[in-house]
Amino acid sequence: MYKNRDIIARLRENIPSFECVPGCHDCCGPVTTSSEEMSRLPVKTDAEHEAALNDFSCVHLGPNGCTVYGERPLICRLFGTTPKMPCPNDRRPENMVDPDIERQVHHYIANTRQVLV
Repeated sequence: MYKNRDIIARLRENIPSFECVPGCHDCCGPVTTSSEEMSRLPVKTDAEHEAALNDFSCVHLGPNGCTVYGERPLICRLFGTTPKMPCPNDRRPENMVDPDIERQVHHYIANTRQVLV
């Protein structure tokens, strides 16, 4: 678990950020994340999860956007930072994510147990 925490921290540091369109949540659909990342997020009820899935949104999406933005999973951080996962509003960081970091994120996701957020 500690090894995964270190990997997550290193990857987070290497994913550039950018300013989203206020009120946009086009990339906030249901996603999966590792158990390590999930442990950082507030626990939601089964009813909250069901309601979010019915709306095809993330359980942590609030009326003003992501309620866990600072702790959002790696997959959420990757949205808009790579041509493979572009922002639908043409927003992006000044410098896109390094392709090697993107590959490492996908490798981490593929090789860890994923749970629905």
